[in-house]
Amino acid sequence: MGKNKLKKFSDMESMECVFQYPFSVLKERGFPMKGRWNSDYFHNDNPIILELGCGKGEYTVGLAARFPDKNFIGIDIKGARMWSGACQVCDRKMGNAAFLRTSIELLPYFFAAGEVDEIWITFPDPQMKKVNKRLTGTRFLRLYREVLKDGGRVHLKTDSPFLYTYTGIMARHNSLPLIADTCDLYGDPQGVDDILGIRTFYEQQWLDRGLTIKYISWTLPAQGELSEPEVEIEPDTYRSFSRGELQCPELCNPQVRIKNNDKQ
Repeated sequence: MGKNKLKKFSDMESMECVFQYPFSVLKERGFPMKGRWNSDYFHNDNPIILELGCGKGEYTVGLAARFPDKNFIGIDIKGARMWSGACQVCDRKMGNAAFLRTSIELLPYFFAAGEVDEIWITFPDPQMKKVNKRLTGTRFLRLYREVLKDGGRVHLKTDSPFLYTYTGIMARHNSLPLIADTCDLYGDPQGVDDILGIRTFYEQQWLDRGLTIKYISWTLPAQGELSEPEVEIEPDTYRSFSRGELQCPELCNPQVRIKNNDKQ
């Protein structure tokens, strides 16, 4: 491990806005602020909003700066990434922002039922071959239900035509109420507001290459069966910033086929 990473990890150990709990400690003792984020950390009754896979924390910091009447927590497993955002929160003394270094699967260890008002998922790996690892898949929606308020809102911003298409199909298949849905966020004159206008470094890279940004949000009721749609979706033609050919910017609707489950 490089010295720079070690220094970042050391810095974060002393940052009051950063929480790091190994699973062994969680399993044995639990998280002391579970159900008490408002009273013990934020010292207010404002809504709590999570950003999953927050990376450098740009979106978490941007939201917290624009909305001082809401509380934001960036979550990522890679601590060296969130160091940048955590430094900004500490330096700017932003009392409505925090960072949590953990796996998304462990959310119920850190938050009580109904403690979270909204969840943002910004530019995740689309996991085209592994639906159980897809952050907008039904496995994760069941997990979000354990911490979200009934009818809490879930947001997705993505550059991936595959993930955007899948998420829309999944939401409609499960009759989840859609609030917004656009395959070209910045080309839609009605699509950009104070929240959506925050652009991360990663997002700007894709915009500079001519890729459109997709956005979809929905509410998640606490009850109701969730199931995966039986469809096959045309995969993205690229996997990373430097690998593969980009789809045309206008490609918002990859080919979708109903799965054939008949055994030959």
